[in-house]
Amino acid sequence: MARPTLRQRLSTWDVKISPYLYIAPFFLVFGLVGLFPLLYTGYVSLFDWEIGDDQPGFAGFGNYVRLFGDDRFWNALVNTLSIFVLSSGPQIVIAVLLAALLNTRLRGPTGWRVGILLPYAASLVALGIIFANLFGPQYGLVNSVLELLGLDRVDWQADRFASHLAIAVMVNWRWTGYNALIVLAAMQAIPKEINEAAVVDGAGPVRRFVSVTLPLLRPTLIFVVITSTIGGLQIFTEPKLFDTMQGSNNGGSTSQFQTVTLYLYQSGFENFELGYASAIAWVLFVIILVFAFVNFLITRRLAGTGGGPR
Repeated sequence: MARPTLRQRLSTWDVKISPYLYIAPFFLVFGLVGLFPLLYTGYVSLFDWEIGDDQPGFAGFGNYVRLFGDDRFWNALVNTLSIFVLSSGPQIVIAVLLAALLNTRLRGPTGWRVGILLPYAASLVALGIIFANLFGPQYGLVNSVLELLGLDRVDWQADRFASHLAIAVMVNWRWTGYNALIVLAAMQAIPKEINEAAVVDGAGPVRRFVSVTLPLLRPTLIFVVITSTIGGLQIFTEPKLFDTMQGSNNGGSTSQFQTVTLYLYQSGFENFELGYASAIAWVLFVIILVFAFVNFLITRRLAGTGGGPR
């Protein structure tokens, strides 16, 4: 058997090695800006590390023991879950309904699609100013409407549940249109023949939407749920802006809407306890992993039942 020529050997190496070279930049960037900071944060969490310490003391799991006994952390976690539930559920439902509306024969469909995406593209500072005025305790528009309806004014910052509701409205205003466009893209990818067959079978618009469209949207909806879960558990910008515009700091005067990331920010960049802040970051990371794993189990279960229309 003749030995392969140099050109043949180079061709074989090209087939074997080129795919790894093509994907190597992603893994290099991920290692530098993703994996390394994550692992280094875990390392810092094992030390009693404050800004300016040249030789931080080793604390082992002391920061985690302190964290699990910290009432402020549990308060922040409850606040985070509360805002997450109030925002993510309605957000997904409204996004699906908006996508269904945009999937109809509207005049100027591009204008409507751009319109629902504008809140996502708008300045976050402007968003904070607008909603701080809307939910102002004295002269806010929302309280004025409540008075017109014969209801009492609400102190949207001091009241715990009311502040969660106000922040959830901010989150929904910003992210609902973005998710609606994702769902709309999935809707338009559904073959028209399936809907036409349902029409022939006598199914009405509501029946087609429930029995045909929603089952076929299942993978997209699962993706939207997972991304909304990750974003909801990491919520920082909206409560921070709501906090700043109301004149308080880090989640209200009694931490009534302080989230886990706000508490992390306060611990690391105001109290300068880098070790403790890193422990908070790792616990939040584990919580997100648990939610992602639960979503994975649900996804696998739904996939096992079949995703086609019934």
